[in-house]
This record gives sequence, C-alpha cells and structure tokens, in this order.
Amino acid sequence: MKIALVGAGAFGEKHLDGLKNIDGVEVISVVGRRLAPTQAIAAKYGVRHATTDLAEALGQPGLDAVILCTPTQMHANQAIQCLEAGKHVQVEIPLCDNLAEGEAVLRKSEGTGLVAMVGHTRRFNPSHQYIHRKIAAGELAVQQMDVQTYFFRRKNMNAKGEPRSWTDHLLWHHAAHTIDLFAWQAGPIVQANAIEGPHHPELGIAMDMSIQLKAESGAICTLSLSFNNDGPLGTFFRYICDNGTWIARYDDLVTGREEPVDVSKVDVSMNGIELQDREFIAAIREGREPNASVAQVMPCYRVIDKLARQLAASGVAPDRADLDSREESLARLST
Repeated sequence: MKIALVGAGAFGEKHLDGLKNIDGVEVISVVGRRLAPTQAIAAKYGVRHATTDLAEALGQPGLDAVILCTPTQMHANQAIQCLEAGKHVQVEIPLCDNLAEGEAVLRKSEGTGLVAMVGHTRRFNPSHQYIHRKIAAGELAVQQMDVQTYFFRRKNMNAKGEPRSWTDHLLWHHAAHTIDLFAWQAGPIVQANAIEGPHHPELGIAMDMSIQLKAESGAICTLSLSFNNDGPLGTFFRYICDNGTWIARYDDLVTGREEPVDVSKVDVSMNGIELQDREFIAAIREGREPNASVAQVMPCYRVIDKLARQLAASGVAPDRADLDSREESLARLST
C-alpha cells in the first residue's frame, strides 16, 4: 500500500516511525511547508519524493492513501481534497477547529467507499484499550474520569520544542482527545460545561480551561487543561469505576494504588500512533469502517462546538475572525 505523509513536522515523524513497522506499506511522498526541510525528512526515511504541493503528491502513481499531519486550520479542506482525488485519508486530531468544516468532511466521505479516519490516539493507546475491553466485557463501568492535560507552552512551540507558524487550542485540539475518549468509554455525552482563564496576549488563546461532562450512563468527567503548568507534562487519566480505579499515562497503566498493570499484550505494539496507523491500513485492506472514523468522532466535535458557543456567549472566547487574524500574523512572523 502506497502512502503520502503530509506535514513533515514533529507528529509527521511519529507517523513515519510507526509506518515503517507495518508490513506492505510504503511511504512514497512527503509533503511539507518548506522544500529543503521536507527533502531532509524524506531522505531520513528513504522516501523518494518530496514536495510542498499536496496536489503533486496526490498525483503520484499508485498512491492509495494520505495521512495529514498539517496545522489544524488546514485539516478539513485537505481531507476533502484527498477524498475528491479518490484517496483514503487519515487526519491528525483535531478534524477541524469549527463544526461546519467537520460536517463538510463527513458529508464528502459518505458514500465514497473510502476510509476517512481521524487520529484520536487515545482509542488506540494500550492503556485505554485495556479499560475499554473490560467495559465491553461487562467487568466494570466508569463512574468518573478525572483528567489533567498539562503543558508549559507560553511560547508557540511544537512537540519537539521548535517554533511554529500556527498554534493549537486547549478546546478544539487538546480537549478533543478526552471528550471523545469519555464518550467511547462511558457512552454519549448529554451535558457539558466549560470555563476558561485569561487569554495569552500574543497567541490569543486561553491558557487555562476547565470542562465538565456527563454521559447518558450517569458517568461524569472533569477535565483540567493548562498551557501554564511548569511540571510533569502530558495528559493523565484517572478512571474511577464501579470495580476498581486505574490511572492511564499515554501507553502505560497503573492501578489507583500505583501498581503497574501489564498492557504489553493488549495489542501488537505499545505505540498508540503506530496502532492508530495499523487500524487505518487494516480498514482500507478489509474494506470496513475504522475505529475513530469521521462519522464516529463527529459527536465529539458537536460537543466542542457547544462549549465554544458557551464560552463565546460569556464574552471570553475569540471569534473566528480573531482566530484567522492571529493565524495570519503568526504566518507572517514565520516567513
């Protein structure tokens, strides 16, 4: 199977690392914003074609599928471009930063016979798979999830600590992981509330946020997010269940008493992104809907849209024009 990787940054490399472990997969094109760094990444991974033009990559002979690791604001339009070219597509999280664009991707994907998937990695981390299988087997039910998503990002840096020309968002980007995961583990979300702290004077985004969720099952979730945390970084999930407590830290899992849980046999890898890519490839080969398809994750983005509207009504959230202006300013600074 021939793949194009679009977005040769920090997360693009994570996907390239995972894809090289999957039999029968060949990355034939890498697409990036600047040609020289893109060529360097392509050379590092033995990819023969590098370009700054997605259309050029889509025209490569024999191309089957595309993985998009580009800035959030490009995700929806690029996903539609890939689908219109007849290519399967996996979009890194989040699918969109406004609901209308996400719904447009869903409409475009319907009835095409193409796999359209979103990189909701938490569904694939062995730690969360372990809990999900126990829930599916009727061995436990979530009563409460307590989640902390903490970073120290007072400057506009990527996952490798490098400056970038766009910025992510606590709500549309980071909260999307937990909102989708909570629904996947506890059932449809019926109630949601959000509050946020002051906005960064240059980036224009909230630096701290608190979200409360309630599922149809009665389970609740409290999510705390911050770009101000000078301490352990990442996301930590506490599952308080009717039959035990667990704490998930990405691919690792411990009990509520910090006793390690062996999740090495949950799947063929301990790398959530590799497992996500394996699901994408398997769904294409088997002609089926993947876990974390666009259709499956759209309820998450509808909840996020409601929260965004709630924050906007309180007078603290930036509107779309403000976001567009910020992205244009950041782009100018990066050139």
